[in-house]
Amino acid sequence: MAPSDIPEHILEGWTVLIVDDEHDSLELARYLLEFYGAKVFTAVDGTEGLQKTLTIMPRFIISDISMPVMDGWEFVQKVKTNPKLASIPVIALTAHAMTGDRERALGMGFHNYLTKPLTAETFMSDLIRLLAEIPEFAEALQR
Repeated sequence: MAPSDIPEHILEGWTVLIVDDEHDSLELARYLLEFYGAKVFTAVDGTEGLQKTLTIMPRFIISDISMPVMDGWEFVQKVKTNPKLASIPVIALTAHAMTGDRERALGMGFHNYLTKPLTAETFMSDLIRLLAEIPEFAEALQR
């Protein structure tokens, strides 16, 4: 699905949390998600991300892996072991694109994996493709 094929309000009514200490990635993802209708919250590390997750209960989370204070590995582990939060999909966002990193991310509890650097041309199409793999999201994305 090319960006021009994505309906402008595909994420209307969805609350999303982005957890990333890299300002440029955070702002690009925020801008694009808001453009497609999402209400976006941001956090700069896993500790802040966990607090916001408990408060806003987002539909899904995009989280960097390498962050200060609490990294993405610890963050996803805390989300997935909290019964109140465990069903929230967390998508890894990372510059770590080495062989085996995707498998490690999935094994640690991330739903899927996006690589940095983010580009406006591919971010939303890649994200929609990943979200469409989640049964409860697939139908909502078809409207």
